[in-house]
Amino acid sequence: MSKKLSRIEFENARADVLCFDNGTEVKEYHAMIHVSQKRLTYAKQLEAVMNAYHGLLDRLPDTQAVFKRYFLSDAANQADDIVLADVTDCAKSIIEQAPLDGTKVALWVYLMSGVQTGLTKSGLYEARHGQFRHLWNASAHNLAANSEYQMRLLFNEYVMQLAEEGCKLADNCIRTWLFVNDIDLNYGGVVRARNQVFFTQGLTVHTHFIASTGIGGRQQDPNVLSQMDNYAIDGIQPEQIHYLYASTHLNRTSDYGVSFERGTYIDYADRRHVFISGTASINNKGEIMFPKDVEKQTQRMWENVEALLKEADCTYDDVMEMIVYLRDVSDYETVKSLYEERFPDKPYVITLAPVCRPGWLVEMECMAIKRQDKPEFPAF
Repeated sequence: MSKKLSRIEFENARADVLCFDNGTEVKEYHAMIHVSQKRLTYAKQLEAVMNAYHGLLDRLPDTQAVFKRYFLSDAANQADDIVLADVTDCAKSIIEQAPLDGTKVALWVYLMSGVQTGLTKSGLYEARHGQFRHLWNASAHNLAANSEYQMRLLFNEYVMQLAEEGCKLADNCIRTWLFVNDIDLNYGGVVRARNQVFFTQGLTVHTHFIASTGIGGRQQDPNVLSQMDNYAIDGIQPEQIHYLYASTHLNRTSDYGVSFERGTYIDYADRRHVFISGTASINNKGEIMFPKDVEKQTQRMWENVEALLKEADCTYDDVMEMIVYLRDVSDYETVKSLYEERFPDKPYVITLAPVCRPGWLVEMECMAIKRQDKPEFPAF
């Protein structure tokens, strides 16, 4: 099926929206909401984003938000206002990753029609349809002594939340996002904690890991060194889950001591969901390609993502949203022009967020959805 970008203009903001509609009860929408007037105060910019979001809901009856992420330029001074302004019942991720178009706030929102949503007893947010519960968690954090202890506690708490929902990390968690304050300093602790927790939960190089993005990002409290968002599915069966490697282009992450999958796809009777992890300019030996050249790194990154999508029998035509992370503000105009030329019909946001290895200047992640006819699996 074809997907056509809808660019909806609101007062001082716009929403770039793609819809997946295969004629079934559940339609899926990804929207990136951007402020269009950079000189407005933060309060006015947030008001414009919230008005655009509510305006979008008015145009999409019977549609619920299942996940949101706010990208902020200064979380210490901005996050409280979002907590007060946004009281909708879904998982809300709030992170300092400045939108590089010069605005103070941008919003990615994932919406579905035909689902029931709510907060579970464990504290996870769910979207229910058919036999599946899609479980979202966002902005999890604590104030332990260092990034390693914080991440270990975050995963241990999440394991307990999943257990309360009758789920397991190894069987049900599909996607994580790990945000690291001062990533050059604190990423090593995050990696050690994840490796240890995964080993205790039966996640090894001989089984599988979890699709993930580990990226620079700051919370409101500067003492928070690690923040985590998660997505899991209750009711999923092992034969529905597949892992992506693109070994012609990428190496296994375990080769350099980390534990995540390059990508994961989920098959349902009527659609395929593809989750591409944070992907940079790397080859299948784990080497950084095109050091210090952001244009060539962007092109190699695209090639790597394309190889992962191809392994899931998808192309960029199936991609619903993109998040692009830059280490250096001065690379924005170059990367923006590249994206405008190649992906004028995709919702995306470009943010300031250093990648986990200093030599990587740019990284991207995305989600794709493709129509399927697989009656051997349950419908979405």
